This record gives sequence, structure tokens and C-alpha cells, in this order.
Amino acid sequence: MSEKMKNLITRSITGVLFVAIIVVCFMCPEGMIMVFALITGLTVWEYTGLVNTIDGVAVNRFISTAAGVYLFLAVAGFCSGITPSAVFIPYLLSVIYLFISELYTESKNAINNWAYTMLSQMYVALPLSTINILAFRDYGGQVVFSYLTPLSIFIFLWANDTGAYCFGSLFGKHKLFPRISPGKTWEGSIGGGLLVLAVAAIIGYVENSNTGELMYGNTMSVAQWMGLGLVVVFFGTWGDLVESLFKRTMGIKDSGKILPGHGGMLDRFDSSLMAIPAAVVYFYTLTLF
Repeated sequence: MSEKMKNLITRSITGVLFVAIIVVCFMCPEGMIMVFALITGLTVWEYTGLVNTIDGVAVNRFISTAAGVYLFLAVAGFCSGITPSAVFIPYLLSVIYLFISELYTESKNAINNWAYTMLSQMYVALPLSTINILAFRDYGGQVVFSYLTPLSIFIFLWANDTGAYCFGSLFGKHKLFPRISPGKTWEGSIGGGLLVLAVAAIIGYVENSNTGELMYGNTMSVAQWMGLGLVVVFFGTWGDLVESLFKRTMGIKDSGKILPGHGGMLDRFDSSLMAIPAAVVYFYTLTLF
């Protein structure tokens, strides 16, 4: 068996397992919280390991990772109605500690350490934590777990990647962002967007045919579902480009090797780091009109 075929099989198996874990974890709130708390921890750990290779940078990996995981769990507890807002106090104390600790490390450039440390929280931990806002919805004082809303973000991202790859391979001629990601084309991006719109319309139609079932926890029209799809397409693409810029700046091809054939955690969740918080803003915007 050729090396190329082995890589294809490895990549396919990893991809199937990854999709299965993501889909299954949304079947119950405890599963989602456990899986995404782990994802947050692994991604922050990977990020801090990468930035610590930069000359003059020394980020506290353990505290930064623990703080990121705690933030995710705190947001989950607060959004689900289990814990009061005071649950965020330990996280704030950890952030304060990460600032004050630089007074005693004798670092040559404390500002670099602060910047990269806070970026681990703003770029990774906070965006992933906002998936809890999508999953737990308050309906007249009753908190309902909505698996369809957060799961749809990943369905749209997968559809966008699939459409972009297929259309890009067949029709791709014009580069989307050659300075950062030479492989992306406008044709591929448009094709991915069209596929997402179709998938969003189907989800919207099915969801509206089950109106009144609290297990879905959604009240969006088909048009609003398609709007969410477009939000995910745009911000998911920007998220991919942001991570590509990060890797290009670092001079690396993949962010890690934890996912055989797919690279690291940042490689796998780069799009969602922008798409999830953008979806939250989209939902809150809908409530204003």
C-alpha cells in the first residue's frame, strides 16, 4: 500500500471518529460540556506550547490551560442555570495572578508574556465557551438544552469545507487570499457558501415542521436559518485564515499532531473559533427585531 493511500485512510478514519464524537456529544448537555471542556484544554495547551517556542516568550501553560477550562465550565454552569454569576470570580483571580506573577519571573519582556497569555483566553477559551450560550436557551424562566443550534454550526462548517473543496477542485482559478492561504479560491468559497445555504434551508424546514417541541429549542424561520448559515460561512472562513496567518507567522505547517492526518486542535477548530461567537451575536441580533 502506498504512503499516499495510507495517509488517506488515516485521515478518513480520524475524520469519521471526529464527526461521530462531535455529533454524539450534543445528544446530552453533560456530554457536550465534558467534550468541549476537553477540547478547550487541549487547544489552549497546544497554543501555549507553540508560542513558548518564540524567543523571549514564556507563558505558564498549566495555569493558562486550567484557567481556560475553568472559564468554559463556568460559562456552562451559568448558562445552564446551575451556578450564579459568582462562579466567574476564581477565573478573574487566575487572570490577576497571571499578570502579577510576571513581577517575579524576571522575564526580559513581560509584555510579550502577558499578550500571549491573554490571547490564549481571548482567541481560544472565550470563543469555545460561547457555545454554551447557543446550547442553553431561556424560555420564560425555563432553561432548555438545544442540541440542534450548536450542532448546526459544525454541520455548516463541514458543509462549507466540503463545498469549497469540491468547487475549488473543479472550478478554482481565482485566489481568495494568496498571501496567507494560496490553496483557497473564490470559486471554492462561493461553492461552499451555496452548499451551506442548501443545508441551512433543509435544517430550517425540518425544524419548523417540529414547531413547539422544546427539545429543539429554536424558533427561527427558514430564512433566518439561511442567514445563520451565511454568518458561519463568512466567519468560519475568516477563522481559517486567522489560524493560517498564525501558523505562517510561526513558520509551521500544522499546529500539532494530535489528530492523525488532520494536524492539531487549532487546525481542526480554527473556523469554529470565529463562527461560534459570531453565531451568538447573530442570535442576539435577531431578538432586537
